[in-house]
Amino acid sequence: MNISLLAKTLESNKLNSKYRVTFFSALPPFRGGISNFSELLVAQLEKISSLQAYTFKKQYPDFLFPGKTQFTEKPKRLFPRIVSTFNPLTYFFARRTLKKSDPEIFITNYWMTFFGPMMAFFARGFNRNVLKIAVIHNLIPHEKRFFDSFFNRLFLDQYDGFVVMSDAVRNDVLELKDDAKCLVLSHPPYNQFGSKVIQIEAKNILGLNTDKKTLLFFGLIRDYKGLDILLEAFSRLPDEFQLIVAGEVYGSDQVYQNLIEKSQNKNILFINNYIPDQEVSNYFSAADLCVLPYKSATQSGIKAIADSFQVPVLTTNVGGLAELITPNKNGFIIENVDPEPLSNQIINLFNTEALDSVKSNLESKTNMENDEWKVFAQSLLQFSEELKRIK
Repeated sequence: MNISLLAKTLESNKLNSKYRVTFFSALPPFRGGISNFSELLVAQLEKISSLQAYTFKKQYPDFLFPGKTQFTEKPKRLFPRIVSTFNPLTYFFARRTLKKSDPEIFITNYWMTFFGPMMAFFARGFNRNVLKIAVIHNLIPHEKRFFDSFFNRLFLDQYDGFVVMSDAVRNDVLELKDDAKCLVLSHPPYNQFGSKVIQIEAKNILGLNTDKKTLLFFGLIRDYKGLDILLEAFSRLPDEFQLIVAGEVYGSDQVYQNLIEKSQNKNILFINNYIPDQEVSNYFSAADLCVLPYKSATQSGIKAIADSFQVPVLTTNVGGLAELITPNKNGFIIENVDPEPLSNQIINLFNTEALDSVKSNLESKTNMENDEWKVFAQSLLQFSEELKRIK
């Protein structure tokens, strides 16, 4: 369902009451895209419901976590921490806490099959009259494990409705639960990273050449995101290009370091760290094009950030990643993800008026970020209200 159409519907069909809502997800002090998404959604849900929100004590054991830390340094807000995913004994306390909050609607985010049994356990603890809704970011993991299908089915069976952000994820849900009630909503643009700054200033802050055409690869780096392909493609580009790689590598960074050394390209800025919120603006403000050469995907929070800074994206046509792209209007789709065709496509974009045209379209678009999060929250509760009527 298109979020702009939902906005019109909601204007004439207000929520009937201020529901009691309990929300569980990654939230500050945890960092990352799910935490960012959850915090923005909570801020809007609090305005239209009686909300209580909870988060993890720990999401992963330290020795299994592939990054440097799970926590942000200076969270603006903290939420009650009630469960450690890898310690089932904490599930009982967490479920009692969630049940004691006495919700009419329970909402959670779901993005990893490892959480499936815990999420199912939580849902089973509520009375039958409590509606259980899951916002599913990703159902089928990029790195598959033998237990994925079983854990997903266990999870799906305990929830009454599902909000997804791409047709691809909806199809994944329906394949495992053919009677699932799903609502498709667009991922709203992120709006917590500040305003766009003048491009030359951003390049100076980052120590970049102010005259070069600038590509950006941003976010946590895992194999499925295709950075290796982009680095090989970039080695074929002329000297007039420069590349920013900004994000923490999950696992070993040796393969990427080897590719950079092999290319002998001096025009690569590689920041192997999690980028704090207050610095994100510099990277997107410096970029002419954000490249998402993902090998598999559902949707992308990085595209949502690029949208908020009016930076065109070049994205792979996999999963639901390209569903919201109208080529040459609000972005571009990678025709071939092999290095040589990718480098040729990048050169062509900068040699034609296509890139400037998309930039102009994005910059002229009305700034609706706050409204889109508001409508997302309203749509979620409207969907919940409809499900409650038929439950």
